[in-house]
Amino acid sequence: MGWEFFGSELKRRREAVGLSQQELGRRVFCSGAYIGQFETAVRKPQLDVAQRIDVELQTEGFFERMCTELINNSPYANYFAETAYLQGLASTIHEFAPTFVPGLLQTEAYARGVFLGGFPFAPEDRIQTWITARLERARMLEHPTRPLLWVVLDECVIRRSIGGAGAMSEQLAHLVNLVEKRRIGVQVLPFGAGAPALGGALSLMTFEDAPPVAYTEGVKSGQLLHEPALVGDCRRLYDLVTAAALSLEASLSLIKSAAEEYAHERR
Repeated sequence: MGWEFFGSELKRRREAVGLSQQELGRRVFCSGAYIGQFETAVRKPQLDVAQRIDVELQTEGFFERMCTELINNSPYANYFAETAYLQGLASTIHEFAPTFVPGLLQTEAYARGVFLGGFPFAPEDRIQTWITARLERARMLEHPTRPLLWVVLDECVIRRSIGGAGAMSEQLAHLVNLVEKRRIGVQVLPFGAGAPALGGALSLMTFEDAPPVAYTEGVKSGQLLHEPALVGDCRRLYDLVTAAALSLEASLSLIKSAAEEYAHERR
């Protein structure tokens, strides 16, 4: 039982009471287009929306319970679960990473270092569950229909050692390999660029059959933005960061150099 079943049940019960997507959307304070996207599992509803749907469709907590169960069974943090799902549907993903290599590009050793840094007392089985989910999500980049992925890394991402010299050497070599295979584009925002236009992590996603969204992330928190004005603002700030970053060629050279330094340190 997953979000597809949630969507099919929502459609069935909405039609049973004679409401259009637009009518239900107005009653639960979202657009009819969003209701349609819930029904096709393109987008997941927040818990408060599921609660309002139960009220309007008189389903006695069915959608709230189902939403809660699906969220709780996700290997991702509640605030990131929908974004992880949407990444698999996206046509393009543009990211700014000020602290860590983005999850889609992390190696196993690097991911372990990230999780141990943020959750130093988490049980090993939990850490491994998170790592497995992250690596599984990254497999989308091997698919012929993978999204176009473009990433801007702050220079501190390649300079800060996560997991030790060996893990960093492997991680940066992985980035180089993906770039040289033309699976992704990577730019580095150098220290000399001054203050970045963006102060936190940002992911911009576009879709073939849905409006673009933006995801911003902070300390143990994240927010998925749907409002066109906010998404547009995020896009403009991302463009400023991209303009200040090194070229693809210069970025690749810098990453290779850093990888060699870590490899030398490892010996």
